[in-house]
Amino acid sequence: MVSARRLISSGSSFERLAGYSRAVVDGRDVHVSGTTGFDYATMTIDEDLLVQTRQCLANIASALAQAGCTLDDVVRVRYLFTDAAYFERAAPLFGEAFARSRPAATAMIVGLVDPRIKIEIEVDARVPEVPPHDWGIQPGA
Repeated sequence: MVSARRLISSGSSFERLAGYSRAVVDGRDVHVSGTTGFDYATMTIDEDLLVQTRQCLANIASALAQAGCTLDDVVRVRYLFTDAAYFERAAPLFGEAFARSRPAATAMIVGLVDPRIKIEIEVDARVPEVPPHDWGIQPGA
């Protein structure tokens, strides 16, 4: 059986230029690309780490919603920071966002492609199984 594969876009022109999707849904698995704190509507980014982190999470939540899931369905998260000191500042936001899912997590210190970007977050999620709908029809009725 071949699983359905679906591409999700944020609307950023950079996705087409660089040949990637914001997220890929493969069956029930959802893979969200490294996501920055850019506001995709205005293509601007705030210089504040916490504002960037909140926007990253909002961008990820938007992609997950298009895939049929939420931050509560995240099973793996990777945090990429440009400065090790940023982790401690951003960690409380992660605790809020992932309080229910408690995903496996990794934090890395890296160089990112734009010097304005302080954090990038990548997640994997699993679309929840949809229980069968009970239409009130009784067997044998």
